[in-house]
Amino acid sequence: MALIEEYTYRAVDVTNGKVVKGALEAASENAVAAKLRAQGLTPLEVSLTAKTGLNQEISIPGFEKRVSVATLAVFAKQMAGLMNAGLPLMRTLSILIEQTEDKKLQRALVAVQAAIESGSAFSVALAQHPDIFPPLMVSMVKVGEIGGFLGQALTTVAKTYESEAELHGKIKSATTYPAIVFGIAIVGVVAMIAFIVPIFKGMFESLGSELPLPTQILVAMSANAAWGVPLLAVIAIGGWIWWMQNKRKDRVRRVVDPLKLKVPVFGPLATKIAVARFARSLAMMLDAGVPLVQALSIVGEASNNWKIEQAVREVQESVKQGRSFAAPLAKAEVFPPMVAQMVAVGEESGTLADMLSSIADYYESEVEAATEQLTSSIEPILIVGIGIIIGGMVISLYMPIFSIYGEIGG
Repeated sequence: MALIEEYTYRAVDVTNGKVVKGALEAASENAVAAKLRAQGLTPLEVSLTAKTGLNQEISIPGFEKRVSVATLAVFAKQMAGLMNAGLPLMRTLSILIEQTEDKKLQRALVAVQAAIESGSAFSVALAQHPDIFPPLMVSMVKVGEIGGFLGQALTTVAKTYESEAELHGKIKSATTYPAIVFGIAIVGVVAMIAFIVPIFKGMFESLGSELPLPTQILVAMSANAAWGVPLLAVIAIGGWIWWMQNKRKDRVRRVVDPLKLKVPVFGPLATKIAVARFARSLAMMLDAGVPLVQALSIVGEASNNWKIEQAVREVQESVKQGRSFAAPLAKAEVFPPMVAQMVAVGEESGTLADMLSSIADYYESEVEAATEQLTSSIEPILIVGIGIIIGGMVISLYMPIFSIYGEIGG
């Protein structure tokens, strides 16, 4: 089945011989021709509608919209349900292609279906789209294919991504309010510098006395706002574009990711999130029967942090050489001591997957508590900070007036 798109046509009405034009949505030109014949029209020309103006799908390198974790969770859950109900793989994909609202996922599924029709395995077809389907999903699908429990494997994937989507939602809700308040504060400061300070500047010039240093700084900022604000905006936009295009490159991640783990307040939270992802993903793969070495090579990427990926690679090398799994974890700075201790217990007792699930549960609850605490603590900090900035600007504006009154009173 192909992607549903709009086609324009020219056809002859067999009842009166007139040429008619129009547009239809269909999967292919042949499908459009079939629809026209069913309507008593003889097709003369059928072509894909050119997308222009507001209808054109714009794609800027580095800014393409990614398929969200929540969308992947829904896709995996729906597919698992259909396959567990006994539907064949190709029929399942056809249904999902029709009902998915994410165009990028829809195009990828069309390509996956075509690859399967050409003889590729489902996991191989998914692996051809690494920007859509993460390595974790591909590996679980491969295990399910080999073991004959694809539906069950997809159910496990769905649960994992549902948990991650819920975590993303909590983090987003914790940071949205502070981001909005901070944005409003920046707009307020810029507005004061651009519009309020110039009014006071004229008043200060008429006074003829020397301005206090804070007032001089504020006046200088206002005088240079005409070129300074646009320059800062260009720098900010340019920096954002550069970041979006380069943030996934190793040379950037090698520098930025370790810093993320050291930032006050947010660093410990990032560490807990990464450890929770690592433990949950590894537990899931071990439960599915994936060998430990192979599972480690995949879950390192799921942590989404370069430093943790390096630590996992060291663990993988240790396991390859027949040494302990827990010992390299204890040496790695990024993993809290409790993780290494619980993994050691799991190794000794043969319950490594269960112990990793317990680690994931613990750190996910820690993340939830930390995000709630962050929300409650960051609000008063923001309010006090904004009050200091705005209040400082107001005091700087009124300091010359206070000085004049002081001189008159003296």
